[in-house]
Amino acid sequence: MIFIDTGAFIARYMKYDQYHQHAMKKWGSILKNPDLYTSNHVIDETITFLLRRTDPDFAVEKAEILLSTDVIHTLRSDQEDEQEALEILKRYKDRKLSFTDCITSALMKRYKIDSIFTFDSHFRLFGYHVL
Repeated sequence: MIFIDTGAFIARYMKYDQYHQHAMKKWGSILKNPDLYTSNHVIDETITFLLRRTDPDFAVEKAEILLSTDVIHTLRSDQEDEQEALEILKRYKDRKLSFTDCITSALMKRYKIDSIFTFDSHFRLFGYHVL
């Protein structure tokens, strides 16, 4: 099982992103895995980024893909996940984490996902295998 973070989507969609080449190679192998997950929070963060940095039509096209794909399963947080995320935020408050990263960690814990496709190094801090 692999969780896909915002940075992996952005690096895929933005050909001038510093991680684009690396991401495209990773995507080739990751898409062979039947157990791919992301969250509605990551999708929100990705679409918001694209809306601010690209053509709106491009952002809407990617939003439609992310919201309708059968290849990547979208996890949704509940109140328990949000409380867990808040505890993570408190525990690592000096690390300047995003709340989305904390929610991601809470969801990964709940669904027992130990690998993440990300370019965000602090997921190692949480003990996850970063791809």
